[in-house]
Amino acid sequence: MYDTFSNKISPKVLMSLLLIKSKNNSQVEQQYEGFSLVEIVVVVLMIGILAASAAPNWIAFVNRQRASKTSDIVLAAIQEAQREAKRNKISYSVSFRNNNNLPQIVVYPKDSNPTDDTWKVKSQNLEIAPGQIVIGTNLTGNNQTTSATSVTYGSTTAQTITFDYSGALDISVKTKTDGLTSVQQNKLGYDSTTQKYKGLIIAVAVAKSGNPTQASNAKRCVIIKTLLGSITTDKDSNCS
Repeated sequence: MYDTFSNKISPKVLMSLLLIKSKNNSQVEQQYEGFSLVEIVVVVLMIGILAASAAPNWIAFVNRQRASKTSDIVLAAIQEAQREAKRNKISYSVSFRNNNNLPQIVVYPKDSNPTDDTWKVKSQNLEIAPGQIVIGTNLTGNNQTTSATSVTYGSTTAQTITFDYSGALDISVKTKTDGLTSVQQNKLGYDSTTQKYKGLIIAVAVAKSGNPTQASNAKRCVIIKTLLGSITTDKDSNCS
């Protein structure tokens, strides 16, 4: 039939029909074609650029969240020691240290010695890897600091705060001349210039990249301001 039909039309018309058919087939095939290699490369490059610009901000946000959550744990531990001291009518201590580049906390009766297995890596539930978060204090001894002492990070030696049976800081007044004001000034870092107490600071910071014992500027802290054990929280430059 095709031969009969083609005999009835001129070669020129037949060629035109074949060209139209070929063009229509090409258009149908193009509808089902995928992306070209150039288009794929452009998209991949755009995704890479966007990811590279967003990644640092995302990492900084996550690290700040880790520091904030760890600081909440520090606050809870201090409050637990204070609460247990009042409930049991005996002095309770809370100690802090860094172990294998992870912050550790333990709450215990003052006269007991916490063993290694009682120290808890409280940050494990926060998915913190070693070297991400570092803990520090401005303590120069049990329940004491000075106005000139700043927070030191990365210590593996335990630093301790102790509360007495009333929930106040467990500090002895050795002589009758040592009034509450003078003891507080000597122990809580009173600055005569600003006429403010620095207080006992327990700070949590995002560790510097490549140096897990050094703190970056992203900090959170818990501060014990008075001998009676009043507690406040702060962040960043106020945690030094």
